[in-house]
Amino acid sequence: MNTTARLAVFGGALALLAAGGFIVGKTAGPVSAAPGEAGHSEPHEGAMPNHVETAAADALPGGLASSKDGYTFTLADPALQAGRFSFTISGPDGKPVTAYDVEHEKELHLIVVRRDTAGFRHVHPELAPDGTWSVPLTLPAAGSYRAFADFAPTGGKPMTLGADLSVAGNYQPVTHLPSRTAQVDGYSVEVAGDLTAGKTSPLTLKVSRDGVPVTDLQPYLGAYGHLVALREGDLAYLHVHPEGEPGDGETAAGPQIGFAAEVPGAGTYRLFLDFKHGGVVRTAEFTLSTGH
Repeated sequence: MNTTARLAVFGGALALLAAGGFIVGKTAGPVSAAPGEAGHSEPHEGAMPNHVETAAADALPGGLASSKDGYTFTLADPALQAGRFSFTISGPDGKPVTAYDVEHEKELHLIVVRRDTAGFRHVHPELAPDGTWSVPLTLPAAGSYRAFADFAPTGGKPMTLGADLSVAGNYQPVTHLPSRTAQVDGYSVEVAGDLTAGKTSPLTLKVSRDGVPVTDLQPYLGAYGHLVALREGDLAYLHVHPEGEPGDGETAAGPQIGFAAEVPGAGTYRLFLDFKHGGVVRTAEFTLSTGH
């Protein structure tokens, strides 16, 4: 084949390739821009729309976030100093909230516990006119703690926000074995019932002293008992009030206290029961896991 013929064949081949590329391009459509070339108005692959992110935040169990629905829990000092604990709850306008609904005789319930669930405290701070909450607080051991503010701002819905604080010193972690019976100051408290993730779990706690059932429990914050459940690991929070209330003509003052608990998910939970007898509030502790 002479030179002229070879050039003609080569040119024909190039034409066929160009035509094929055009056809493929029309069939496949435009090629997406490389990562980083898309405009800011285009969502990144895998990003959730804002309404989905908001829904996910609302679905979090209580106490896992320090901010929700425009409210933020801020500590005056994340390192506990001089045995006094202060904080503010700021609202959607960024200012400290000064008006709260009363829930079980208090405007705010503060729970403080070390991250290994040792050193549980349930206290009630005082609110200053400027929106600052404060309470005397001495924690017996060093470590990282979680504080839970359980409240209902006036005009808003009840919520629980959490924040971390620390106590300096030599940290000695503890572990907790499964337990359904607690001993505290000569009292024995037994819990009957099982925790089931995603369902309401009936629990009955029975209080006795020296083997004798206690039938004259005293009201504490408008109830014969208060139960807090914390999931080991992330410390997902649940505060449960008992069925019935003192003086309703139906609820006995012991020895049994009934609760309906709905834990936020599977796991092992530490349960803390506050009850009052003989003028003293005591706390019984238990460790239960959800059923499989």
